[in-house]
Amino acid sequence: MSDDDDARPVTAAGRRRRAGAAGNGTGGSDDTATGRGATAGKATATPTRDRDRTPSEGSVFARLRRFLREVVAELRKVHWPTRRQIVVYTFVVLVFVAFMVALVAALDWAFAKAVFALFG
Repeated sequence: MSDDDDARPVTAAGRRRRAGAAGNGTGGSDDTATGRGATAGKATATPTRDRDRTPSEGSVFARLRRFLREVVAELRKVHWPTRRQIVVYTFVVLVFVAFMVALVAALDWAFAKAVFALFG
């Protein structure tokens, strides 16, 4: 190995290559001899989350408070658009709807003319 090979890989692909070179020679990260890798744990059932819980954990108010706290926590993670983005998106939607209304109206007019020309 050269000095460059001893350097820590920066990318995930470099880490996979290095793991493959140091592993069983297959080039992948699955080490079947030790049971580690992508196939480990596939023969066992997924554990149940609610096994140790009782059906009613706490009072109704405690559960409602926890639910509302989690809702607020999730809303804080949302990327809210700026006012300018909302104005631009609204304009784009209105232009698209106007275009579709004009297209449907034009097709309706054309089909009406065709039907009247055909059946008089």
